[in-house]
Formats: sequence, C-alpha cells, structure tokens
Amino acid sequence: MSYRTRTDISRRRYLQLTGGSAALGVAGLAGCTGDDTETITPGTAPGFPPFEMRQDGELVGFDVDLLEAVVGETDYELGEWATFEFDSLIPALTQNEEIDAIAAAMTITEDRQDTIAFSDPYWESDQAILVREGGDFQPSAWEGFDGARVGAQSGTTGADQVQSNLVDPGIIAGDDYSSYDSYVFAVEDLENENVDAVVIDNPVAETFAANRNVAIAFIEETGEEFGFGIRQGESEFQSALNDGLATVREDGTYEEITNAWFGQE
Repeated sequence: MSYRTRTDISRRRYLQLTGGSAALGVAGLAGCTGDDTETITPGTAPGFPPFEMRQDGELVGFDVDLLEAVVGETDYELGEWATFEFDSLIPALTQNEEIDAIAAAMTITEDRQDTIAFSDPYWESDQAILVREGGDFQPSAWEGFDGARVGAQSGTTGADQVQSNLVDPGIIAGDDYSSYDSYVFAVEDLENENVDAVVIDNPVAETFAANRNVAIAFIEETGEEFGFGIRQGESEFQSALNDGLATVREDGTYEEITNAWFGQE
C-alpha cells in the first residue's frame, strides 16, 4: 500500500522541478568510478512517511531527497539505495558494510554513538501517541494506559518510550506491547483494533493521521535530533556531509525539500 505525501510529489518529479539530478552509481560497497570519485551506498528503511517510503514502486521521501542533495554538494557520488528493516541498518553499516550511510530519520543517541558516528543534526522531533480516530481510547498522558495494548517499531526511540514509560513502571504488561518491523504494520494493527495506540515520531504520526483513520492523542516532548549515520573513524566523509548539509541549508535547497514533503496542501 502506498502513501501520498502532502504535496503528492515523487523524488524524480521533485528533482525535475528543482533542476537537480539523482546521482546513480553502481550497486555495492563504496568504490571508485572512472574519475576516481568515491561512490557511497545509502541505506534506509521504507515505511516511515514522509521520510522514506515506497510510492508507485519507487523509493521516495524527505531523507532520500535530502541525502541526494547533500552528497551532490560533495566530491562523493551517491550509489543505488539499499533497503532494510530499521533495526538491521546499523549492522548493515558496521558489520557487513553493505551500506556506507544511513538516511532513515535515525535519532542521534548515546547508545548508537557507541557503535556509529553521525552527521550534524538535520531534523528535530518529539514522540507522538497515535490512537484510532473517534475511538474509546483517548489518553492524555502515560498514566492513562492501564490495560492498553501498545505498538512501536523495533529498534526505534518510540519503542524506547514504550519500554521506559509503560512496561518498566508496570503500567502495561510486556505481553501488551507489540513490536513491528515497520510502522505501516503497526498503524494497520491500530486501525484493525489489534492495538490501542502506537508510539511514533511526531512528523510521521502527522502523515499517518492525514492519510489514515488515526489521530494524535498527545505529544511526548523528547527533543530528538535526526542525523545521517556513518561508520566511526570516517572523519573525512563526516566533514563532507556536514559541509554539504550546511550548503543546502544556506542556498535554500533544504527549505525547498522540506516544503515539498511537509508543506500544506
């Protein structure tokens, strides 16, 4: 099932409108093209609209456009995208080296920084609690979850919020928490009344609320920051990403991409 963005714009169409071009390289690990330009293989986890998702069979989203724009300002070239379940992205980066950069609305946390490095932050977010629109369960705080069934995507900070605010204090039993490979499945279970709430990043919650029969019950202010994930020790690549990110912010490209995916219809 595909999801429309608020402007219904595809990545290729966005690039056509703005005069950009997708940097298509060879698949596989980072290598060199004929002109000795290093090719970076990006990885993401579709199912997190509007940051990354499948639309008419094509991988699109804010993260996809932004990383392409950022790398376009560097001496690197972006290769073909690889997709994984969210909690498989870091192993794909560090253990198997199937990818060279993660662009998946990944929150910068101390635990993750023990394993990988990050670019400078490119987005701020809080956590939202999604419920069925017009349903009987309409909590205004964590204390109202007694006996509720809750879902989140495995490996996300939303899952961490469920654990720390609901499971650990004993407000809900461990059996009442459902973990998903994708938030698409979690929201489908919410609509089908298999869970009562889903904990998810706020901008993604807003996108689901605009397209599904769900609503935001309340916001947990976590002040999270998203960054592009890379392997530790790659300071040259990290600096290039940070410089590229600064450039697209300064020249208006970041604002254009943000408006494309988050602008009002």
